[in-house]
Amino acid sequence: MTQWLSLILFRQFGNWRAGLILASGLLLCATGAWSQGIESVVAPGKLIQGHAKWEDDCKQCHVKFDRKAQDGLCMDCHKEVGADVRAKSGFHGKSKPQACRTCHTEHKGREGRIVQLDQKQFDHALSDFALRGKHQKTECVKCHLAGKKYRAAAQECNACHKKDDVHKGALGVKCASCHNENGWKEAKFDHDTARFQLTGKHVDVKCADCHKNTNYRETPRTCFGCHQKVDEQKGHKGQFGEKCETCHGTKLWKNSIFNHDTDTKYALRGKHGSTKCVSCHSGKLYSVKLAKECYACHKKDDKHKESLGKDCAACHTEKNWKESPKFDHATSSFPLLGKHAKTECKECHKSTMFKEAPKECLGCHKKDDKHNATLGEKCADCHTEKEWKATQGRFSHDRTKFVLRNAHARATVKCDACHKDLSSFRKTPLDCLNCHKKDDKHEGQLGQQCDKCHGDRDWKVPQFDHGLTRFPLLGKHAPLECVKCHSGARFKDARIACVACHVKDDKHKKTLGPDCGQCHNARSWKDWNYDHDTRTKFALDGKHKGKACALCHTTPTENRVAVSAQCFSCHRKDDIHEGGFGRQCQQCHVTSSFRTLKQKTGRQDSGTSSTVLPPGISVRLSQLLPRSPS
Repeated sequence: MTQWLSLILFRQFGNWRAGLILASGLLLCATGAWSQGIESVVAPGKLIQGHAKWEDDCKQCHVKFDRKAQDGLCMDCHKEVGADVRAKSGFHGKSKPQACRTCHTEHKGREGRIVQLDQKQFDHALSDFALRGKHQKTECVKCHLAGKKYRAAAQECNACHKKDDVHKGALGVKCASCHNENGWKEAKFDHDTARFQLTGKHVDVKCADCHKNTNYRETPRTCFGCHQKVDEQKGHKGQFGEKCETCHGTKLWKNSIFNHDTDTKYALRGKHGSTKCVSCHSGKLYSVKLAKECYACHKKDDKHKESLGKDCAACHTEKNWKESPKFDHATSSFPLLGKHAKTECKECHKSTMFKEAPKECLGCHKKDDKHNATLGEKCADCHTEKEWKATQGRFSHDRTKFVLRNAHARATVKCDACHKDLSSFRKTPLDCLNCHKKDDKHEGQLGQQCDKCHGDRDWKVPQFDHGLTRFPLLGKHAPLECVKCHSGARFKDARIACVACHVKDDKHKKTLGPDCGQCHNARSWKDWNYDHDTRTKFALDGKHKGKACALCHTTPTENRVAVSAQCFSCHRKDDIHEGGFGRQCQQCHVTSSFRTLKQKTGRQDSGTSSTVLPPGISVRLSQLLPRSPS
């Protein structure tokens, strides 16, 4: 190989020694060991102690011919820095984007320092913890402990000020809620952010009046917690419970703001408004929940002996218990409509237990049911309260499994046309042939699903959608009459193969199979398009593309399998080697030009001219090397 390259370079440069040296150098560059040796020779210096293990593995930090890729390798090892850069947080993420080597230059020797930090010039605003107030004058070592990374410094106040917490942790670790960086002793708390906001006279009260010690969280938030003595000495003496805020406000303790109509779920109306509180609230106020039902207080006044239940308000009001207004049946689950409104109560309510009255129609109209209960108990589906015998227009066939549309919905079609027996409406068959058997001209050969072709508008006009079949009608097939393909009444027997109808148009005489759709389409039989690249094993590229089919397929009836795919079958006359190199022309030649030789590079063939021959083929070097001008 070295001699061969030397020969070529000698002819090019006219110097044997230079050619031999250059050829040897090129071969030596192809080996990985020599290449690694070159990198070690040209290295600018030793790595620092932390990177010493990568001394002989340059690819850990460098990417050949791509300096920008080095930053990605840095961040692959220094994952925390990489995460800050991607999230744009921390010092590296908020700093101006630049290459890692700008600040961290390597190859400075084992004792070299590639991290230089000027603490006086460092801008802490570029970190996630900006320095404000007295933090600006604090020494770095107060927060950044020796032997730990700068990023490991805690950012919570309690981490440094735990000894200054006079609350002993009772208020948590969010010191910034009250304190700031200007001075630890300066505390300003917004009580509106707490669970107990200061309103009214609470605003002027000193903190120590409520907060007896530094454990602020244990301070009671209820009125009774501070005003218990007032209630025992001058007030209700605990009779009304501990919910003082129900009647008293923060503006003035002596004034009662309680309104039973708006402040409770039980507004006082009628005679309830003049009733004393102790008449209903016999025990401690609010400590015992009172029932809101009338029956809780008026049980002794119930003359019905609970036969109508405990909902007294259905008939009685707060104005006068004895005065019972007329009951509004519309508020019940059975409003009175039509002739029911004129019916006396005793016709349906046989006893004082009014709620036991039947709500179903058959409870009163069983004797009027001519269907003998075959249609169930929902008489209201057809009958109304206005007139029992009148059913016209009441029943909606849309509620059934057979909706009446178009011709079926016409007034001329009577119910008994389909329903032969009044006591067997539900047993009426739903299939078309039940009524249209006499209209079936196909004599049952196409089955019983007439609605696939016929609609309910007109039986004689078919509405069959051929797109629902395996053979949708496209192109010139769409306007054809059915009898062109369907010769008999058995429509399903029609064949879908193209040759079934176009056998006379097949110039290939069935040698290409029955699937004419591979080349032809429904728009025009003569308009055809065959994709040779995807449907055959011989893709057309180079000068093969665009050639007439007849150049290879000599006759229209020729079997496509019989056509040879070897170059030699068509290019016998182009073989200047006269068969000396065999018939595998594609080993050396390309389809773009028969005279162009392939270049064997270990990669995909480029199609350019080359003097390199395939293995097993020998030729004299003088036949391939360029001749000198002399």
